[in-house]
Amino acid sequence: MEEDYFKGRGAQINTPNPHLKQRIVTEHSEGLDEPLLQNELTQYIREHPKKVVNKVNSPDVGMAWSVNAYQGCEHGCVYCYARTTHQYWGWSAGLDFERKIIVKENAPQLLEKHLQKPGWKGETIVFSGNTDCYQPAEKRFRLTRKMLEVCLKYGQPVGIITKNSLVLRDLEVLMELNKRNLVAVHLSITSLKEDLRRKLEPRTATASKRLKVVETLAANNIPVNVMVAPIIPGLTSQEVPQIVKAVALRGASSVNYTIVRLNGHIAELFEDWLRKNYPDRADKVLNQIRACHGGQLKDSRFATRMRGEGKVADSIRQLFQLSKRRYLNGRQMRPLESSHFCPARGKQLPLF
Repeated sequence: MEEDYFKGRGAQINTPNPHLKQRIVTEHSEGLDEPLLQNELTQYIREHPKKVVNKVNSPDVGMAWSVNAYQGCEHGCVYCYARTTHQYWGWSAGLDFERKIIVKENAPQLLEKHLQKPGWKGETIVFSGNTDCYQPAEKRFRLTRKMLEVCLKYGQPVGIITKNSLVLRDLEVLMELNKRNLVAVHLSITSLKEDLRRKLEPRTATASKRLKVVETLAANNIPVNVMVAPIIPGLTSQEVPQIVKAVALRGASSVNYTIVRLNGHIAELFEDWLRKNYPDRADKVLNQIRACHGGQLKDSRFATRMRGEGKVADSIRQLFQLSKRRYLNGRQMRPLESSHFCPARGKQLPLF
């Protein structure tokens, strides 16, 4: 591995921003006194948007409404599809995405304002979908916690997508929501191999901690769906049966999966990471990803992009389905309730 490898970060470079006409570059190693890509501390940038609840138009993701209190994600998952959204803020999809975190400090207030709209009927809102609502910034800003309390106050059903064990900090709120069938948690597990996890998703919770999350939520009858996602052919695909078995033993309500796709500059970031960490299998992995997406690393086609197509994708699908039938046969997520939603403005419902 190269000496300038940035430990604790997923991306190892800053890819160019296609929306900018100019960018700073290092022409040669002695051109500057200090390197441009020093492993600086994470920066938090405060933002006060006008709305925080967004309509989701994609038919592939299984949600109609989402909330993202943070933009950018310190977890540093090198494959993350959300990286390209950072380019609209004038930054790179690479290191900038995990070092420059936008914090929407008024997110809880905006969520409550949305729930007070006369036409809102209490459709399920999903926290995350772009960046993780329990990423490290949440320890400091507690925006997810405050938004959960807003949902509890109004009887608003909520889904949570995360790969961080910090979700258990809010267990008492989740339990109160669950009394009215208002919450479901979707937890991602990509690999059970700690050495791979540290390189692939450097600032996420360990696999053992995530399995503990599944066990704890299930013990409290809180529905938890595990996403074996994204499956990376030739790198994590062989772990599918072990992951499904592990979460089944800990009480997962259901499992699902996606196959990695590398749109835009994410392909460049991933290939750079792959060749630095696994040079001996880089070509094989990249070729298998291409085989799932019509010969390309990227894939934006609805109904195809999440699962892929072709022989490699079919073999992964069959392996997943066999594992699911063997270990979770008959289990499924229960639908959330919208009948508890109380649209009355300012009406105080008991939190605890």
